[in-house]
Amino acid sequence: MRAIWKGAVSFGLVSVPVKLYSATESHDVSFRQVHQADGGRIRYQRICSIDGEEVPYSEIAKGYETEDGEMVVLTDDDFANLPTTSSREIAVEKFVPSDQIDPMLFEKSYYLEPENTGIKPYALLRQALLEADRVALVTVALRQRTTVAALRVRPTDNGDVIVLQTMMWPDEIRVPDFKVEAGEIKDSEIKMANMLVETLAGDFHPEEFSDDYAEAVEEMVKAKIEGGEVERTPTSTKTSGEVVDLLAALQRSVAAAKKSRGEEVPEEAEEHDEKKTKKSKAS
Repeated sequence: MRAIWKGAVSFGLVSVPVKLYSATESHDVSFRQVHQADGGRIRYQRICSIDGEEVPYSEIAKGYETEDGEMVVLTDDDFANLPTTSSREIAVEKFVPSDQIDPMLFEKSYYLEPENTGIKPYALLRQALLEADRVALVTVALRQRTTVAALRVRPTDNGDVIVLQTMMWPDEIRVPDFKVEAGEIKDSEIKMANMLVETLAGDFHPEEFSDDYAEAVEEMVKAKIEGGEVERTPTSTKTSGEVVDLLAALQRSVAAAKKSRGEEVPEEAEEHDEKKTKKSKAS
């Protein structure tokens, strides 16, 4: 990994020189627009919407569009007057309980590695965070813009590492413009739903999940290259759109979950499920 930033974490009078590494990388499948006939890449010209002329890079500026559609052209001099910072400090503002931070606020994650001179204070901060069961709320300047972030400890194959997670500003979290009013829910439905939750309860293991779409694309491309046939993958048919009895659906879900785990399922549950299947086929 290559460090993208160097600075120091400061808490109280303690300073920890660190290097910052990006902790994640996207494996999303990306495509390019090409000419179907020969595979040539599609190019776009920089055309001005007003005069219809192609614009060279030297004449391209940044523009801010207002809510009423007015375009304000901004120059380098305008940006030079904006408040920026080149500080190389990750300043700890306070230590807060981790459950007070809404996960929706988290944005990008980075690993912090101590410089040789900062190994001991780094280990001290790491241990303090673990024992206090808190995260450090910090401010840091990345790409000349100050942002709020959180420091927490993450276990890895190479031991516990301090992670910096940048956070969105509170006004960037949208408020849903809808309400969910389900009416009265029966006690029997709640009881069965709780039973389903308990039946499906387990621990989170990320390696149990995989990107089926990306794998399918890679196989398809490989088949194309090798000149073989591309097999179509069947689409999911789990959602039928039919209105079902909620309690019955929950009961069948619990029975199916228990059966998949090798647990005993009451005979009446299996009989009910078989009747439902036959009825669906008949219709």
